[in-house]
Amino acid sequence: MRLKLLFYFWAMLGLFACQSAPDAGQEAAEVATDTLSSMPQPAAQKPLPPPPPDYDTAAWTEVARLDSSIVIDMKYATTENFVEEKMYDCSRCFLRPEVAKAVVRIHQRLQKQGLALKLLDCFRPRPIQWKLWEKVPDPRYVADPREGSMHNRGAAVDLTLVNAQGEELEMGTPFDFFGPEAHPSYTNLPDSVLANRATLRDAMLSEGFHPITTEWWHFSLSGKNYALSDMLWKCY
Repeated sequence: MRLKLLFYFWAMLGLFACQSAPDAGQEAAEVATDTLSSMPQPAAQKPLPPPPPDYDTAAWTEVARLDSSIVIDMKYATTENFVEEKMYDCSRCFLRPEVAKAVVRIHQRLQKQGLALKLLDCFRPRPIQWKLWEKVPDPRYVADPREGSMHNRGAAVDLTLVNAQGEELEMGTPFDFFGPEAHPSYTNLPDSVLANRATLRDAMLSEGFHPITTEWWHFSLSGKNYALSDMLWKCY
């Protein structure tokens, strides 16, 4: 009889332990969760601010600082230009402050149409103009650096249009194409190309930019006499 009672006692004790074990494990898990939730969480990392300007901000504006969504593809920082030689050490677009702000306004209006500006050349330092002149001393294609161009004054831009995917719209010729097909007056082109050129032209005219007769991509802001500049920018 005593053995039966002892066996019954140990059986009940084991049953009680099996029933209470999950509760103990759950309690331990809840304690661990509460401990983790009470621990201080690492703060989200903020994006690093851009470095301070390394140029005279009273005289110049770097367009990317005004609106980083503008596509900057300075062709003279590559070999994709008419001299097939890299002229700029890096691709940075500088303009006079008034000119840069006008370009950004145009870009932001075009964005509402699903389009955007792509800048191909901006301020061109006069030392670079001299290099171009030495390679192609022809005033039909390169301004004499002694007189300088609107690019050398920071008042001209070479640019095109891109769609929402960043793809260039068809303009009939590539940048730096020297021939009648690149002239804004040339009309023997598909209607879609003529429409793209008209969209770019109208957008630039709306802010006081003026085209030239030989290049669909070139526009300058007139009305103010900016000085020629030899400023050379640094590369990060």
